[in-house]
Amino acid sequence: MKSAYILIIFLITFLAGNANNPDWGQTGHRTIGKIAENYLEAKTKREISKILDGQSLALVSTFGDDIKSDKRYKDFYSWHYVNMPFGVKYEDSEKNPNGDLGTGIEKCKSVILDKNASKDDKAFYLKLLVHFIGDLHQPMHVGRAEDKGGNTIQVQWFNDGTNLHSVWDSKMIDSFQMTYTEMAANADKISKEQVKYLQQGTIADWANETQTFAIKAYASTEVGEKLSYNYMYENFGLVRSQLQKGGIRLAKVLNDLFD
Repeated sequence: MKSAYILIIFLITFLAGNANNPDWGQTGHRTIGKIAENYLEAKTKREISKILDGQSLALVSTFGDDIKSDKRYKDFYSWHYVNMPFGVKYEDSEKNPNGDLGTGIEKCKSVILDKNASKDDKAFYLKLLVHFIGDLHQPMHVGRAEDKGGNTIQVQWFNDGTNLHSVWDSKMIDSFQMTYTEMAANADKISKEQVKYLQQGTIADWANETQTFAIKAYASTEVGEKLSYNYMYENFGLVRSQLQKGGIRLAKVLNDLFD
């Protein structure tokens, strides 16, 4: 009986942990939030500080995952990703009736801009917006519906069983062994002109771009494949680039909202 009880507790703990597997991982989302803070205009910083009571973007960046275990917020689950057939642009794709990353981001923006919205509502949707812009730049969050964005593609990461989605969410970042502040501080040095270039386009454009990286990620991985150092060597540059791009574009979205 004692052994059975221990097994039940283990399964409950294991399933709960996997049900709340974070997008980009905490380090990835916080890196994006930290990078974004470097590109915010003074007015934007003031307005955000008022709404969030001084909390940083890095701190609130994981909010979208933090609330996943609360059934009151189950309607937001599909807002973390968008599935569209490869080769089909977001604007031409069939939309999820429950919402997706694109519609979720637009909803967040509309509440933040609503003069009649309460401070609590603005804070709630601002935190979600920070999170969703991060998700928009994770290739597996613009992956295929049939494998749930790589969640059902089983692989090994340094001999440990996992799935392709988790490899891109957190496994590579965790293996790099840098804190989010170190990741942000060591982002590539780019010019103002490069920043402006990266900030061009719409949410749909950014989703379409991320899909191209998802296609490459799928093509470079086989079911059951043992992934390790070489996979890191070939793909972690893209992870770092997407984190930096996500932060720069998050700043653009926020600056436009509080202009």
